[in-house]
Amino acid sequence: MNKKIKRLFEPNMRLYFLLLVVFAAATFLFGSHAKTLAIVEIGVVVVLFFYSMYAGRKRNAEILKYIESLTYNVDSAAKDNLVNFPMPMAIFNLEDTEIVTANDSFLKVTGGGEHFFQMRLTDIVPEFKTKWLVEGKNESPKTVVVGDRIYRVFGNVVRVAQGGGLQSLLATTYWLDVTDETHMQEEFSASRPVFAIIMLDNYDELLNGLTEKDKSALLSMIDDRISDWAGGCGGYLSKYDRDRYIFLFEERYLAGFTAARFSLLDAVREVLNPRGVSATVSIGVGKDGKTLYEDFQFASLSIDMALSRGGDQAVIKNRYNFEFYGGRSAQLEKRTKVKSRVMANSLSELLCAASQIFVMGHKQADLDAVGAAVGICCAARKKGKKARIVLDLEHNLARDLVERMRTLPEYEDVFISPEAAILEADGNSLLVVVDTNRPEQVESETLLLSCNRVAVIDHHRRASTYIQDAALSFHEPYASSASELVTELLQYIAEPSDILRLEAEALLAGIVLDTKSFTLSTGGRTFDAAAFLRRAGADTVEVKKFLQTDIRTAMQRYAIIQKAKVYKGGIAIAAPETAEDRVIAAQAADELLNILGIQASFVVFPEDERISISARSIGDVNVQVIVEKLGGGGNKSTAGAQITGKTQKDVVRELLAAIDDYLAGSGGEE
Repeated sequence: MNKKIKRLFEPNMRLYFLLLVVFAAATFLFGSHAKTLAIVEIGVVVVLFFYSMYAGRKRNAEILKYIESLTYNVDSAAKDNLVNFPMPMAIFNLEDTEIVTANDSFLKVTGGGEHFFQMRLTDIVPEFKTKWLVEGKNESPKTVVVGDRIYRVFGNVVRVAQGGGLQSLLATTYWLDVTDETHMQEEFSASRPVFAIIMLDNYDELLNGLTEKDKSALLSMIDDRISDWAGGCGGYLSKYDRDRYIFLFEERYLAGFTAARFSLLDAVREVLNPRGVSATVSIGVGKDGKTLYEDFQFASLSIDMALSRGGDQAVIKNRYNFEFYGGRSAQLEKRTKVKSRVMANSLSELLCAASQIFVMGHKQADLDAVGAAVGICCAARKKGKKARIVLDLEHNLARDLVERMRTLPEYEDVFISPEAAILEADGNSLLVVVDTNRPEQVESETLLLSCNRVAVIDHHRRASTYIQDAALSFHEPYASSASELVTELLQYIAEPSDILRLEAEALLAGIVLDTKSFTLSTGGRTFDAAAFLRRAGADTVEVKKFLQTDIRTAMQRYAIIQKAKVYKGGIAIAAPETAEDRVIAAQAADELLNILGIQASFVVFPEDERISISARSIGDVNVQVIVEKLGGGGNKSTAGAQITGKTQKDVVRELLAAIDDYLAGSGGEE
């Protein structure tokens, strides 16, 4: 009722006529002499009312006629636009892609007849996808190829009413020909310059002791292999040093080199000197630089990365990351004591100049990380400084060693949490990172970013991410362990009598752990370091105790081994479904190598909210190359990875694919 009253008093012709009638009726109240005037007023109101009705109908008819004319013109223009629009256009039902109508340009593009009656767009253009239209996007994320032409597709969706109250979705698409632009872009990308540096990475070992005639013949053979590999692509190859070449070529040929996995590596490896030593090369490739000089810088970083990973491999560096090829041959020890002495002097200067010294290993620090950190503390004490070891006391793999170290007066307050170290660090602090070179794996990445001066001592091969701009980088992938490297430095900083017995045992325990009791990655320098520690008082029986496990741990380890299956002849893979301790899983991977015929082992296990992999190798299989495809790292014989956001089955599937790819690239047989 209130709404009716409100509408009654809204301004309109009905209200005006009502007021006129009221005023005419009120005229009768003024006496008999006013009745004539009232009758005239009522007559005028009636005439006006009928005239208003007539004028309204006439006006409505004219408006309807105008709307019909306008609609007809718009429909005619729309139809004419659809037929004669220069850009191909098609309208289809979004549910089944059945074409409703299409213009002549679209008919010419698809080679259709006069109409597409009851035909589907996906039958005519199989590459066309409608998902982007369903998601409400106005442009297809990918170009569509029709015949020999390439199109970018734009479109929109409208809802159309049907009989029975039903609705359907119609999609209108516009097809823009970008063939010429695409070919021009492809040609631009294909013709971009790529800079490569080729280095004969065992030059001295290869030519040592040879006559000039043999040297010339050997180098000539290597030059021929490199020239044959680089020929045929119109590039520029030049030898600018005794063991280095530069190679400039177009990017269109890089795909062929990568598809062949840089066959130059295998070709050069076939060249032997008279003593049977194989020649090996490393290839550093730089691409995607803004300038040719930036490509050269990328190539230089790539060759450094290849050498730091042991050589005999190719590394590609673009603007964002690294790609690795090769790296399957055994690493040859190339370290010299000259470098160790130089590094020891540099480390001594850094220790003396620092206001505070922090030593940090990787997360879940093991005996090698803690042993190397203890060795740095000994070197700092020799220089009159006190070093603090940054360690998570609750989550580490060397608790027995840490507890024994804390009983010594010299180590009463040495171990410190990452949070406390961050609060104590200042602008002149020195952070020594041991047993890792990857920033995301250190005990505290925040502390790493807080310290201006960082020294890195590590034996793992570099991955795509590593600690850059370090004041000192003692990185030797040929060493067995970080403890071995620190022991070599101690030989030039301290005397055996300056090293505490427990410190020597901690360093020796790190070496024994990473070499699996001197069976893996063990060179002559490893035994030299162990002999030095033995002279410093290390007791091998006490070292053995650090590596012991209880009966429960042993049973869990053998339970994992029982789940192992042999894949492709010599690779054991165990995938326990229950959460496992990382130490136990690593021990199980080690134990699998004791089985006859097993060259490599992988344990894939749930850990917290991620899936972890512990990998070991005792043969020619390079487990680091395999786990790198899953985001992990390590070295040839010991590697690992932690994967989040995936199930254990997915990780195992990816691991098998990585193994297959590795065996295919190295000529492995099923």
